[in-house]
Amino acid sequence: QVQLVESGLGLVQLGGSLRLSCVASGNIFSILAMGWYRQAPGKQRELVASITSGGSKDYADSVKGRFTISSDNAKNTVYLQMNSLKPEDAAVYYCKLNYGATILPLSAWGQGTQVTVSS
Repeated sequence: QVQLVESGLGLVQLGGSLRLSCVASGNIFSILAMGWYRQAPGKQRELVASITSGGSKDYADSVKGRFTISSDNAKNTVYLQMNSLKPEDAAVYYCKLNYGATILPLSAWGQGTQVTVSS
């Protein structure tokens, strides 16, 4: 069984910064990629940023230049550094892990962590 545990202070002022962390544990055997998604009330869950085991990164257009995703493969951990936060960044942020064989990847989700941006 794979578990993802997210952490990070959830309340931040407008224009401020916040760092989220996600640690994966369990029978992972091969990480393919890790990523962060978010879901605001009444909206669909959307990709924020992702990083492959090889270090390739992808970002949503809305966060490019403000958010940075990084990982520590030895610790099975992914980070999301969020700067210049805007009201529209407020959402529940979920960590996602893709693991296993590339021909038949598995995925796991974290429980989500609330990010609130106050003005």
